[in-house]
Order: sequence, then C-alpha cells, then structure tokens
Amino acid sequence: MNTILISKYLQYLRKTQHLTQDDLANELGISRQAVSKWETGTALPDLDSLLRLSRRYNMTINDLLEPKISPQKITDFEQLSTLSEKELQEAVRQFDHSSIVIALMGASPETNCLFEKMFPEIDYETLRNQIGRIQIERVEEMQTQILCMINLQAVGRT
Repeated sequence: MNTILISKYLQYLRKTQHLTQDDLANELGISRQAVSKWETGTALPDLDSLLRLSRRYNMTINDLLEPKISPQKITDFEQLSTLSEKELQEAVRQFDHSSIVIALMGASPETNCLFEKMFPEIDYETLRNQIGRIQIERVEEMQTQILCMINLQAVGRT
C-alpha cells in the first residue's frame, strides 16, 4: 500500500466531484485538517472515514486503498521513456529510492539507464545489494504503482 498514491487519489476524487476540502469535511463530519492530512499523505483515513468515503464516491474501501487508475498516458513500464523528463521526475520522486530500485529490477537495461541518468542521487548498486532477491510480484506491484501515479497525474491535468 502506497500512502502517497492513496493521498493523490483521494485528492483527485475530491476534485473530480468539484468539492473543496471544507465541503468534503463538512459532508463527512470531520475537520478540514483531517482531509488535508489524507491528501498530503501525513495520515490515512480511519475505518469509519474510509467507509463514508467509499459511500460518497460509490466505490469499495479496497478501491480507495488500491487505486486502479485508467491508463491516460502509458500502459507499460517500458513506455516511461516516452514521457517528458519533467513529467517522469514529478511522478517518480513521490517514491522512496528502494521502491524505485525494486521497480527497475524488472525493467530493461534501457529503462535502467534512463533512471540512472535522471536520478543520479540514487545509489542503485548498494540498494540492489541490500534488497537482494525479490519476488516478481513485488517488482510488478512497484511498477504498477509508478504507472498509476503517472496516469493519475495525467488525469489531474485534464
């Protein structure tokens, strides 16, 4: 579960409904600061709030916590090279270095080179050694989260 992705998704859902943080807070009977904390990734909604949000947006709690973002920009991790440098950096900087390295474990040498050029501050080799062997499902999960963040940002721009 990626709290940054969840926070961006909650913000996206609120904005697509043309609600302010105050509007949503009043509707849910909570403070505006609570909504702000959810949307900045400082905190996650409690179970009661998740239930009310799921009803408000007509989706399951799982859909809120594991967003499935329709592809707006790209559908495959290897398509990252088609994005502008700014767009890619904006999305990927939302993730910690270990998550980025895990996603790259299943990527082509070209994609790895792209990341090493764009994010030189990451010590890829040390992190790969620290992480060691990892299940392909975890690699795919991290790639999917990065793709979701990119597609969510693309939806937010339209």
